[in-house]
Amino acid sequence: MTRRELICGSPFLLGSLHAAARPIVDGGNLPFRLVDVTSSAGVEFRHNSGAYGDKYLPETLGSGCAFLDYDNDGWQDIILINGMDWPGHKQRRTTMRLYRNNRNGTFTDVTRRAGLDIEMYGMGVAVGDFNNDGFPDLFVTAVGQSRLFQNTGKGTFVDVTERAGLGSRYGLSTSALWFDYDRDGLLDLVVCNYVKWSPAQDVFCTLDGKRKSYCTPEAYRGATAWLFHNRGDGTFEDVTAKSGIFDSSSKSLGVAMLDHDRDGWTDLFVANDTQPNKLYRNMRNGTFQDVALQAGVAFSEDGKARAGMGVDVADYDNSGIPGLVVTNFDHEMLGLYRGTQHGIYVDQAPRSNVGQLSRGSLGFGCFFFDANLDGMLDLLVVNGHIDETVHNLRTDITYAQPPHLLLNRSSSGFRDVAAEAGADFATPKVGRGAAFGDFDNDGDLDVLITTNNGPAHLYRNDQLGGHRSIRFRLVGTKSNRDAIGATVRIFYRGESSSRMVKSGSSYLSQSELPVTFGLGRRDHVDRMVISWPSGRTEEYKNLRAGARYDCVEQKGISEPGG
Repeated sequence: MTRRELICGSPFLLGSLHAAARPIVDGGNLPFRLVDVTSSAGVEFRHNSGAYGDKYLPETLGSGCAFLDYDNDGWQDIILINGMDWPGHKQRRTTMRLYRNNRNGTFTDVTRRAGLDIEMYGMGVAVGDFNNDGFPDLFVTAVGQSRLFQNTGKGTFVDVTERAGLGSRYGLSTSALWFDYDRDGLLDLVVCNYVKWSPAQDVFCTLDGKRKSYCTPEAYRGATAWLFHNRGDGTFEDVTAKSGIFDSSSKSLGVAMLDHDRDGWTDLFVANDTQPNKLYRNMRNGTFQDVALQAGVAFSEDGKARAGMGVDVADYDNSGIPGLVVTNFDHEMLGLYRGTQHGIYVDQAPRSNVGQLSRGSLGFGCFFFDANLDGMLDLLVVNGHIDETVHNLRTDITYAQPPHLLLNRSSSGFRDVAAEAGADFATPKVGRGAAFGDFDNDGDLDVLITTNNGPAHLYRNDQLGGHRSIRFRLVGTKSNRDAIGATVRIFYRGESSSRMVKSGSSYLSQSELPVTFGLGRRDHVDRMVISWPSGRTEEYKNLRAGARYDCVEQKGISEPGG
């Protein structure tokens, strides 16, 4: 991984329609807290990297996590992906963990009961209902053979990898996502691969000429991402080559979906490590065209490929145009790209405090979310180095690093409030995966973080300022059942904001599928418009704050239990 430095420029101005509407807290009195409830919630998990001294490359990467409602009861459950001991060095058996939400602030480990007590060197997870039966399925990426687990709807999962035509494909697979690229109502699958690596292909790298160290990705050949088309009969077709996304030079770690050109067809952004990032524009005929260079997101502003790892896409300035965040290596700073009307992105980090704040961090998982429910999307980035011996070589960089929680203050830019958000939240961690979800159904967004070769952390969001939200769970009929790719837009007195229902994003992880809008102290929204993946548009008026709505394509809107 490279260690390039960028120079910060002038102050950051972030335009917003909400600038006058939201209260700004510049002191230490945040209107919310992120409280560590990992232990009290019953989430007992520790990632196993398998490290035993030979410093295999995959040991630095894992692992991911997700919020999902696997039993379709309206409460978000948790899945945590795990690695395993390497063959020949077995000491213990470790597997992924599925935690069922008990609806009282606690979780029960149901891994064995659910049929997921399977040993594999897992990396990441993508959640999506690929067969449209109403229950989310799991694709778990791995070193070696990644696996597709079909949800039976009876609390269990079945490994259908071979049956689905996804077997006999071995790689160092990282992030993945489900999306309907051809708008046929069926979820297709994209899988990122990092480099060509196996224990037999391991390269001996060293920093001092004697002891083995973890190699940078330059030591290995790249590997293409894979695209699988859903045939609708439980099987998938590999369309990597004919779709135009085949690229054996890529070294991909993160992937996000977006509608870059706002034409209603889902595009893809792929974060590459030491190779140019990719922005695959959907050509609406089954093929994609890489427009990253023209769009300004392939390289840093000084024309260099950075160590792209995590990525998220969101309308973070309420302009209606999606922006991008990409996490990079230390001394490379975040890429925070603001979209323009002409499809060009401008990296705001070098000309703002965001660049200076992230300059000394090595970022992995990241996501935009409204932490304080004020209507503006904030940004969480989890950090951590790849080598525990880094302090022996560089006095300015540590192995465990605190996260960034960047509060969006509209035209005043972002402010890092991680140290103020909770007693334990800013504790340095070797952060990797990150996801958000409202696990206690109180209307705000809770946070799940994984660490490399360490524990997972669940933080409950406690609102203290009286802010409320409005939440929407979308169900497709003509569109895919999860409505992945749908855009929801709300309007209030001439102002608007938007959210996309999406799989993937962050790093090896996935956040919940329902979308949340913070409303501050408003008591309603004037209007809500859904743009479904099928092309259908639906509109609803005068919806109340504090409510959760189920929106079923072509059938209307309702409050659960109402």
